[in-house]
Formats: sequence, C-alpha cells, structure tokens
Amino acid sequence: MDYRFSSTMDSFKSSAVREILKLTQGKSIISLAGGLPNEQYFPIDAVRDAFSRVFDEGKQVLQYGLTEGYTPLRESIAKHLERKNIHVGVDDMLITTGSQQAINLLTSVMIDPGDVILVERPTYLAAIQIFQSYKANIISVDCDADGMDLNDLELKIKQHHPKMIYVIPTFSNPSGKAWSLERRKGTLEICKRNNVLILEDDPYGELKFGDGETFPSIFSLDEHPTGSCVVYTSTFSKIVAPALRTGWAIGDATVIRNMTRAKQAADLHSSTMDQQALHQLFQHFDLHGHIDLVRSEYEKRMHQMVDLLKKQDWPGTRWIEPKGGMFIWLELPAHIDTEQLLKQAVQEGVAFVPGASFFADAPERNTMRLNFTHTDHDKMVEGIERLNRVIRKAL
Repeated sequence: MDYRFSSTMDSFKSSAVREILKLTQGKSIISLAGGLPNEQYFPIDAVRDAFSRVFDEGKQVLQYGLTEGYTPLRESIAKHLERKNIHVGVDDMLITTGSQQAINLLTSVMIDPGDVILVERPTYLAAIQIFQSYKANIISVDCDADGMDLNDLELKIKQHHPKMIYVIPTFSNPSGKAWSLERRKGTLEICKRNNVLILEDDPYGELKFGDGETFPSIFSLDEHPTGSCVVYTSTFSKIVAPALRTGWAIGDATVIRNMTRAKQAADLHSSTMDQQALHQLFQHFDLHGHIDLVRSEYEKRMHQMVDLLKKQDWPGTRWIEPKGGMFIWLELPAHIDTEQLLKQAVQEGVAFVPGASFFADAPERNTMRLNFTHTDHDKMVEGIERLNRVIRKAL
C-alpha cells in the first residue's frame, strides 16, 4: 500500500521529551527531564473514594455526556477560580481532555494557514507543535526575567499583525519565570488596543512558593468573561493527577461555543467518569489543603536543586531561582550544544531536556531544562553529580 499522508504530517515533529523518555527506558538513568508531578503526592485514597461515590450513582454514570462538560464540575471549577479573582459561569467554560486539547481547539477555530502567532522566547514545545500543525507562522517575542519585552511585543504586532499570542506568564515551561504585574497589564493593554487574542496557559499557577508575592492571571486583569481578549486554560494534571486528563478553558461565551463545536468533531466529550470523580473530590476532599501540601514539598525540592547547582563550578552558567512551578532553566556558555551534551549525559546516567526544542525560531542551543519535582533527595544529589561530570568536561 502506498500511504499518501497529508502535508500536515510534515509539521509533526517528535517531542524532545518523549524521545528522551525512550532513551532512558529500562536503563539506570536519573531523569531530570520529564515535566512529571511526583507520584508520592497523588491523592490515591481520595481519588479511589471519589470514583466509588460516582459508581454509587448507578449505571447512568457510564452514559454519554455534554460536550461542554459535566455541569456540576464546571460549577465547582468556577467556584475554585473565584480564589483567583476570576468570575465565570458554566456557559463561559469548556471541559477539555487536558489543557493541551484546549490549546489545540482554540488554534483550530482561530488560525488559518499563514496566520501569525506570537510566543515567548522560549516557550512550551508542545504548543509549538500544535501551531505548526495548523501551518501558523510562529514568531518569538524577546523576553527577560519579568516577561515579554513590551516594546518588542508592540513592534512585532505592528510588523506581523498576529491573530493571537500564546503565553505562560506564571512559572512558565520551560523557563520557570513569573511575569511582573507591569508586564501582565502591559501585554493586556497592547493586545486589546490591537485586537489580538491572548491564549493564557496556566498549568502551574497553583504551585506558588512562599506566601508573599501574588501573580494574578492576565484573564483576571481584563473585564471578563464577555468580550475578554483572553482565553484562559488550566488543568488538574499538576494538582491532582495527569492520568485523569482533564482541563478547562474559559473565555467569552462566543469563543467557548466555537471551541465546543470543534470538540464535538474531535471526541464528542472528555471522560464523564473522570469529570464526575473530580466533582466528588471538590465536594468531599480538601483539594486546597492538598495543593498547599504539594507546593510546600515542591518548594523544598526546588531549594535542594538550587543549593546543589550553587555548589558546582560551572563558569558562565546562569539560572533564575523559580518562584513556583516545576522547572529550572540553565543557560550554559555559548559554545556548548546541549543536544550533543545530552548524549554524553545519558552515557553518564543522567538526562535533561536540551533547550533548542523550546524555541520557535533561532534556538539557543546552550540551554537546558531541569525538573526538580519528580526526583527524590538522594537521586537528585547523584543526578547533579553526574551532570557535573559531563558539564565539566564540556567546559
């Protein structure tokens, strides 16, 4: 058979993270690569109890459900979001199969081939894959520790007339940075003035370290939901468990309605059993207390990795201590190619994600992403020691 695949297949590239997982499979390798939450903090008993309560409702729990999502869960999420100064109703929300699907659905209803999407530099590699699959023209905006450079954002809006910008302003993947309030407000003002939609991806916002500084979502800073220039998406993957594959998108009801039409064509609806179990968690489990536990434990692991990095003699290497999330972004001296470095690291028994995959254009090959949430204390110490041996040789 001569399989005549569509030209769209040319835009699908393998995920660097997935390829690294293959490299490390079955080997004694300490992985600092995957963006994995720690299984130790999955609320197994609470999830088991939630599913038990669902099945107590009878056989109808196994029936088809609404494309928009299980209504009581949407009501629970709306109440949860009030803590973030986000005020929406069920008609302003769509339940998705993870926030990844929300990115895909919005792109499908907004982007035609050749349309411009502006992204951070660097940005989430899977979002780049989605945008490429729709043949969008992806252009990076310069960034620093406080977020997007507003002058560069305005310049590139004038030059390229984008239809949408995609941002992860709170503990971003891969850089771990948190935008300043000034940059959040500035980005919102510029995009509203130029009629550019903002897709705000917030999978890590609940994983804030410390009790001081707050990081309001861009969506909460806009008048919402009706007429908002922001579509906001988040997920239960980092605060409950990834296997439930449940996220949500919120925005103007017209946008959500069109995303719902696209979802009907994609999968009819996300798992109704998982949605009902999550609603039971909201009703019978201290989810907010659980989130506090997870972020406290992740903060300890972040400090451990930072302390280990500070002890290494790596001249010309820089990183920013994250204020939340799951990642530390390393910039090594310019002559080091971390894709080549990874091959040596795997031989040494440690893995990371080379940074080049996180750039939509002109990749900085001297960068890498390290995950601090999944590895326990002793393995983290050994992993950084192995990484040190590799980097020292490269330096």
